[in-house]
Amino acid sequence: MNQEIEHKRMVERKIKRENVVIGPEGTPLTLADLPKPNTVRWVIRRKAEVVAAVRGGLLTLDGALERYGLTAEEFMSWQRSIESYGIAGLRTTRVQQYR
Repeated sequence: MNQEIEHKRMVERKIKRENVVIGPEGTPLTLADLPKPNTVRWVIRRKAEVVAAVRGGLLTLDGALERYGLTAEEFMSWQRSIESYGIAGLRTTRVQQYR
């Protein structure tokens, strides 16, 4: 009986953990916190949230591409910018300075 209870608790913790990732500002991020699917204006924070959600397993890459109407190249460029330059690398007016 105790093993069943412990197993149930482990499963519940895993489910809860998978539904929350740490966002770009260090705060918990859930699906409800992500940009709306009809987002047109992609500011730095929104891009970083989508990248964090995919990296953390909150969304699959295909799910993010479909949800936001992005191309794989667009998403990958966001991810590369964060990896290379941090969140500031997502600033579109700064792209030329970082190349």
